[in-house]
Amino acid sequence: MRVCVIGTGYVGLVTGVCLAHIGHDVICIDNNEKKVNLMKQGQSPIYEPGLSDLMRSSMDSGRLSFSTDLAKGVSHGDILFIAVGTPPLPTGESDTRYVEAVAKGIGANLNGGYKVIVNKSTVPIGSGDWVRMIVLDGLKERLGVTQGEGFTMTEEVEACFDVVSNPEFLREGSAVYDTFNPDRIVLGGSNDQAIAMMTELYQPLVNREFSDHKSLPPVPIVVTDLNSAEMIKYAANAFLATKISFINEVANICDRVGADVTQVAKGIGLDSRIGNKFLQAGIGWGGSCFPKDVSALIHTAEDYGYNTELLNAAVNVNKRQRVMVIEKLQHELKILKGKIIGLLGLTFKPDTDDMRDAPALNIIEELNRLGAKVKAYDPIVSQTGISHGLSGVIIESNAQMLADGCDALVLVTDWQEFLELDLSKMAKSMKQPLIIDGRNFLDKGAIEELGFRYVGMGR
Repeated sequence: MRVCVIGTGYVGLVTGVCLAHIGHDVICIDNNEKKVNLMKQGQSPIYEPGLSDLMRSSMDSGRLSFSTDLAKGVSHGDILFIAVGTPPLPTGESDTRYVEAVAKGIGANLNGGYKVIVNKSTVPIGSGDWVRMIVLDGLKERLGVTQGEGFTMTEEVEACFDVVSNPEFLREGSAVYDTFNPDRIVLGGSNDQAIAMMTELYQPLVNREFSDHKSLPPVPIVVTDLNSAEMIKYAANAFLATKISFINEVANICDRVGADVTQVAKGIGLDSRIGNKFLQAGIGWGGSCFPKDVSALIHTAEDYGYNTELLNAAVNVNKRQRVMVIEKLQHELKILKGKIIGLLGLTFKPDTDDMRDAPALNIIEELNRLGAKVKAYDPIVSQTGISHGLSGVIIESNAQMLADGCDALVLVTDWQEFLELDLSKMAKSMKQPLIIDGRNFLDKGAIEELGFRYVGMGR
């Protein structure tokens, strides 16, 4: 099928590359010329395991191309994905101006033939009808219609496209795997032709032709109305964020009563009604999705006169959890002014270079405020030289250099590499061998055998 993906961030680029890999003819559109030129050379602008290899092979096969020309993309695609960012505004609401600009541009370039316009971006509930209105506004402008002329869209013009909501459920660091192994595919819309085209598009994924789990039943397709599909995305992320906040709340109680949250999580996770996922206590959730989506859902509820007490509590617990590391450092070291603290990891999760709303940023800010000297090592950040939000931090090129002269180490990101560190050697170069395990990732017993003072979260 002929597909156009507009926006080449995490969601757009992964979607475009994977659709090309399963056999579709895909063009990815972005208005950043420098970024497009980079991708034309076969280089991915983001770090995502497995993505670069898939991108190059799909380009070599002729099924994947990149352009800045929106008109070319609209002309090419029978299915047009809107996959631009919807970052949070200072109020917490979603900034939908990029979606609006793309929708208007699509309308201005519609030139015959039926199109399915797909909201892949995470957009406020009710955006499906809003996008349709914006597309029609763009179409009016192309037809030279101005306000006040009394122009009425004919049924023929209005039937030239339909809007479908197709929320993404990709995890950064495993987005390619998640695309080929989805738990479900959600399609929101009321037009049978549009739903049929989307079902055909995803048929190879439904049949698990590219999955690591080919013996499983076909992937379920959940067909809903537009509003319900948009709500599914927000509700899923809000529930997962709340689950993490819950186990962090339990961890804080465990610290006070002498229980071990890792054992508690295992015990409750075996209950089929609860499940064991997202029960890893630590320093809280971050990234580009959970904070933004929970906040947007809270604001949507407020717009309709409802106070989301549970979601507000989940957010507050998460904010407090980020500085729990500081409390543990103060308990162990007392005054932090003049102390040297080394951070193991910076990104909000492993296998990504994403620093958006990373807990490390809050920890760095608070340590700087308290007069500590902050050093950090991250497998990706140290290589790429990312500096956003890292003022007042010395970035080291390896973990051994990080440990040198430190009063304490804090494990911030659970990179697999950190399980293979020569901690015995690192301990000898520290002023005192103290490690705060912000992810309960390390083997407590093994660490203590090396002479470290180990402090976990809820342990």
